[in-house]
Amino acid sequence: MRYLFLFAIYVGLVAYTITDILNRGEKEPYGIHRILWMVIVVVIPFLGAAAWLFLKFRDRGTRPGTRGPIAPDDDPAYLSWLRDQERRRRRRDGKT
Repeated sequence: MRYLFLFAIYVGLVAYTITDILNRGEKEPYGIHRILWMVIVVVIPFLGAAAWLFLKFRDRGTRPGTRGPIAPDDDPAYLSWLRDQERRRRRRDGKT
């Protein structure tokens, strides 16, 4: 039973890691080709997946352009549009 539990954890970890590798936009994430990463994850139990996850979480937030969505009240374009809308509304209502 213990081995079945370890096998289930391994399968889940490999499935998650391979899905993450395939969804990554780069052809060579962390300097190694995707196919080679998948082979490493499958052939070296637990260590391959642990290496991928370690590099993934270490790299989190350091890649340019990966910033999350901006809240509307922090987005300069939205704030500019909002000010323009307010000006138009005031002109239309005669409250200049």
